[in-house]
Amino acid sequence: MRVLFDQGTPAPLRKHLLDHTVFTAYELGWGQLENGALLQAAEDDNFYVLITTDQNLKYQQNIANRKIAIVVLSTTSWPRIQKSTTAVIAALQTIKTNAFVEISIPL
Repeated sequence: MRVLFDQGTPAPLRKHLLDHTVFTAYELGWGQLENGALLQAAEDDNFYVLITTDQNLKYQQNIANRKIAIVVLSTTSWPRIQKSTTAVIAALQTIKTNAFVEISIPL
């Protein structure tokens, strides 16, 4: 599946998502897009999931009518996320269109 990393999502996470095609918003020239525009660009480019660390996204965007799913990580800290990559992989294996999944990364 096509996965998009938002700004703040640690790029090394992509090495753990072997079954997915991963791009960053920065790589695609979308680094300056606001959330609504970023979600629309991602949908237009056939991304299935956005992985972000923006915990306010659920309050800012209504994804009920979106095609894209969203995974929110509770931190930008790669050392912490690295210990929870199995949770991210599990979320991607079960996520559905327009779903919103929050992953709490332990300290």
